[in-house]
Amino acid sequence: MSLLRDALVALTYPLALTLAVLLLALLLQRLRWTRTAGVLALAAFAWSAFWSIPHNAEWLRSSLEDRYVVAPDPASLPRADAIVVLGGGGYTWVNRPGVTLEKLKYSRLAAGVRLYDAGRAPRVILSGGGEGVRTEARNMARGMEKLGVPHSALLIEERSTDTTTNAKYSAQIAREHGIHRVLLVTSALHMPRASLLFRRNGIEVVEVSVPEPTAGESWADRWLPSPWALWKSGRALKEYAGLLALCVEGKTA
Repeated sequence: MSLLRDALVALTYPLALTLAVLLLALLLQRLRWTRTAGVLALAAFAWSAFWSIPHNAEWLRSSLEDRYVVAPDPASLPRADAIVVLGGGGYTWVNRPGVTLEKLKYSRLAAGVRLYDAGRAPRVILSGGGEGVRTEARNMARGMEKLGVPHSALLIEERSTDTTTNAKYSAQIAREHGIHRVLLVTSALHMPRASLLFRRNGIEVVEVSVPEPTAGESWADRWLPSPWALWKSGRALKEYAGLLALCVEGKTA
């Protein structure tokens, strides 16, 4: 089941699905189903071409990102028992000198630090697994401490491998520490699925979305196909696939 799930997730990325359909078209061509093979091949190329256009990628992503408003002022958010920051994104800035919160507009960690500095919660749960000593959660902790959050305020969750286990193991830590309400920090794209999973694990959630970089405003930035737009479309399609799976699970539970 795990291999099947991983395969289906991979197919949410446009280029992967295009390649899979082209292989099917090649098989049909060998079976002399020429017209069907041609239609499939054309559809496969059109699928990736459509999602490689930045305007289309941004449209798809905004349908998820706009569900939760990015709060401009952390002090305007309600207080909670803890802040939960989900892993994701790079942490190369941790080793750079002179890094400040102002320079980390798109960082989940920086958003968590802003909430902590604004007194929104006294503790921070950092969720992200990995192999060996240097798990993602521990790298996140280094970043938090560099930005001024004391180590004593941090709770480390380093067993998770995906969003489902992020929610499961973070909820376990929350219950162990009497935490009922959290400020959940993740990217705006990821927030609808993450929020649903945390709620299903019995945690009251206040969503704190973090924006991601968007395409420029020039005609070329919006309409010229690019691998970057194709990748961004794939991430959004993956989120929709995950939400669909959760809805099906909820109906069959």
